[in-house]
Amino acid sequence: MLPKIDKIKGIHPGIILKREISKRGWKNKDLALMVNEHAQTISAILKAKRSINPKLSIKLGLKLEVESDYFMLLQASFDIKQANSKYDYKSIPDIRKVLFWDTDFSRIDWMKNRYAIVKRIFERGNSLEISEIINFYGYETVKSELQNIKTSFLPAFDQNVEKYISR
Repeated sequence: MLPKIDKIKGIHPGIILKREISKRGWKNKDLALMVNEHAQTISAILKAKRSINPKLSIKLGLKLEVESDYFMLLQASFDIKQANSKYDYKSIPDIRKVLFWDTDFSRIDWMKNRYAIVKRIFERGNSLEISEIINFYGYETVKSELQNIKTSFLPAFDQNVEKYISR
């Protein structure tokens, strides 16, 4: 019998599936045949190298006598745990999301896109956001990034640089 989802949230569904087929004395190939999937697909899932999709969740639910969304719920909780581990939400600067209207705010890589972020904040940010970015990256890092910015068409950029950073 498969464990309740609340007890295994955040674990890759392949790990749970592997334990279950082992208990039942099945092999990977057996399960693949039972659910009409490629053996390589099942193997990749059991090694936690591949995700479970809705169609496979339904097939597995029928075969293992659990709710059809059981494995999808496990996959979703695992994906959320993975996403949370990539971000330290306490360290994301407190700035208005509207400043980044052209991108998905939750997917911003704050280190990789430092140049563009600093430029955007100095062009369009208010004094609190500029201070937040300086605190987030550090004065010297922001100063260095600003020195790499050759032009900005917004007059607020030069005014903010002059006000917050002595070049």
